[in-house]
Amino acid sequence: MIENYDQALAFIHGRTKFKKLPTLDRMRRFLQELGDPQLKINGIHVAGTNGKGSTVANLRELFMADGLTVGTFTSPFITRFNERISVDGEPISDDDLVALVQKVQPVVAKLDAELPTGGPTEFEIITAMMFLYFATQPIDIAIVEVGLGGLYDSTNVFTPKVSAITTIGYDHMQILGHTLTAIAEQKAGIIKPNVPVVVGKLPAEAQTVMVATAAKQQASLQTLGIDFQTTLLPPQGWEERFNFDDEQDHFKGLTTPLLGDYQVDNAAVALAAYLTYHRQAQLPVNVRDVRQALANTSWPGRLERLNAEPLILIDGAHNEPAVTELAATLKERFGQQTVYVIFAVLADKQHDQMIQTLAALPNVRLLLTKFAGPNPKRQATDPAALAAELPAHYDAPVFDDWQSALVAATNEMSSEDVLLLTGSLYFISDVRAYFKTQA
Repeated sequence: MIENYDQALAFIHGRTKFKKLPTLDRMRRFLQELGDPQLKINGIHVAGTNGKGSTVANLRELFMADGLTVGTFTSPFITRFNERISVDGEPISDDDLVALVQKVQPVVAKLDAELPTGGPTEFEIITAMMFLYFATQPIDIAIVEVGLGGLYDSTNVFTPKVSAITTIGYDHMQILGHTLTAIAEQKAGIIKPNVPVVVGKLPAEAQTVMVATAAKQQASLQTLGIDFQTTLLPPQGWEERFNFDDEQDHFKGLTTPLLGDYQVDNAAVALAAYLTYHRQAQLPVNVRDVRQALANTSWPGRLERLNAEPLILIDGAHNEPAVTELAATLKERFGQQTVYVIFAVLADKQHDQMIQTLAALPNVRLLLTKFAGPNPKRQATDPAALAAELPAHYDAPVFDDWQSALVAATNEMSSEDVLLLTGSLYFISDVRAYFKTQA
């Protein structure tokens, strides 16, 4: 019997992560046993290789500025599990989480006994808890982030008011496929009949999939760079500035405190989805509220400052597309400074490409290390193996633990230099927790 928070988390994390055959049948049966809470959700569904979390955060602020109560479902968490299910940015309480696990546990046991392949996976249980919680809370709208892919993701069992797909790139290829077309087909699986879909800047082959899927589902499609546009403005301080234009609305001088051109794209996708929702529901849009909401958006672990002098940053770039965007931002923002990069990455990522992208920046000094992975099956890459992936002339010191790398970097840096820790969301979660305890 589940009696406390630790037992509740142990129950969730003790479940299998994946089943061999992808299907939503088990998830639908699970929710049916729980009274189909997903049918009560008024929401927006967000998929994409990168940018999902920032897009969700922008949407949360936009709808909260309307005076609405907003539920968000995100993954993974940065500091604490409860963050995954939040209302108005406040994580679910321990007591509510325990109560939800107590509610789903008997159903899980029943399905374990009845289904040939066993009962729900870990993520299916977390998703069901989210639907149950949001169905019983006085929320006005839920912003639901896809866990992995889209087509067979356990969140893909409700019909949103708007779907959003942020980016398409190479990640989780062993599950989603080894071509951009295959990956895009998985992401496009969230497009529902007659539900408008907003997409970011996609590679041509991925965009072809979106156009075809939207046409098949008779869903209106809006694409960044085609149906709505952003114009980058010169940055001022720690923010990005941009204009946003579509056929109906024109916003000048918008700002986001999230650095990087790609964060402007994420904000634009969120704003386009928000405007689409409002036009469908014939709700008014307040320009001042939109401006304030985007300016207020924060998302931990995205070029987040942990220290001002010297400047110490963390970034959750954990795949090649994200590292490419990060490298572009480092070049643009910190090109005149030496940037010490402490890099650690999970073994199942494209770390050879990631590390070479960072090493190609002339002002970057790489330090290679590792961290405790999320579980025994998902370990960090041996830093010596990372070093072997670099060009022969590139000298990157190797550290058995990241705290040693941190000491070495801070001892060598000047006050004008920048220190960045990156490579994995799990890694920066550890770093963030360490700095919080030191504060």
